[in-house]
Amino acid sequence: MKILFMILIILLAFFCLYFYCIMPRLSRKKEAQAFLHHLFAHRGLFTKDQSIPENSMAAFANAVEHGYGIELDIQLTKDKQLVVFHDHTLTRMCGIDLPVCEMTYEELQKYTLGNTEEKIPLFKDVLELVDGKVPLLVEIKLPTLRTYTCQAADALLQNYRGQYCIESFNPLALRWYKKHRKDVVRGQLSANLTKPVTEAGFLLSFLVKYLLLNFIGRPDFIAYCYTDTQNVSFILNKCLWHTPTFAWTVRSQAVLEKYRSKFDSIIFDGFIPVHKHSV
Repeated sequence: MKILFMILIILLAFFCLYFYCIMPRLSRKKEAQAFLHHLFAHRGLFTKDQSIPENSMAAFANAVEHGYGIELDIQLTKDKQLVVFHDHTLTRMCGIDLPVCEMTYEELQKYTLGNTEEKIPLFKDVLELVDGKVPLLVEIKLPTLRTYTCQAADALLQNYRGQYCIESFNPLALRWYKKHRKDVVRGQLSANLTKPVTEAGFLLSFLVKYLLLNFIGRPDFIAYCYTDTQNVSFILNKCLWHTPTFAWTVRSQAVLEKYRSKFDSIIFDGFIPVHKHSV
C-alpha cells in the first residue's frame, strides 16, 4: 500500500511539473486578441516564382497593398544591424554560401535576392514602409544564447506606431520580452522538430517540440506547423487554456479551408486567399 501511494505521489508530481512547463501566459489574452483572425503573408506577399522575392521591400509593399498582415524574419549582421532575412546563409536566396551573421550590412548589399534587383532590407526600412498599415508578426532569429537581437529589435519597435507581436523558436527570445517588455504579445514557434532532428540537437528539439520550455518565456500564443498538431502539448494548450494558435505555413486554398476553423490565425504563402484579410 505504501509503495502504491508513493507511485501515485510521483505520478502526481510528474504531471504537475509537466503542466507547469507547458503553460502559457494567462494574463494578456485581451491584448493577444488584436492578432487573431488574421491572414499573415509569410515573409511578405512574395510570388511563387520569386519574381517578387520573399522578405523583400517589394513583397512587403505587396502585402500592404492587399491588406494582409506580414510575417517576417529578423537577424543581426556582423556590424549589429537588424536585417530582414530568413536563412542563416545566403546560399538559397543569393546563390553564395556565406553566413549572414559574419557579414556587415554593406557587404550584404553586394548581393541581390534571386534574379531580381531586390536586396536584403534593413528592419527599420521595413517598419517605415509598413507604417502601421497592417499588423506585423516578427520572428526573431536567435541561434545563440545571446539575446542582443531582442534588444536591438525593441529599440526600433518602441518608436513604431503600428501593431506588432513577436515570435521565436528560441524560448530565450520570449524570456527577454517576459523580463523587459511584458506588454508585448509573444509567441512560441514549434513543429515536429525531431523528424528530422534540427541543428539544435535532439534534446532541445524535443523540448521545444513538446512546448516543455514554455515556462521560460510563457508565450501568449503558439505558432505551430499545421501538419504537426497531433502533439499532446499543443492540444492541451489549445483546449485547456484556450491559448491562441497560429498555423504555419499554409500554401493552398484547400488547406486554408480545411484548417481555418482549427486555428485563430493563418500564415500563408504561394497563393492569394479567396477570402481576404481574415480567418
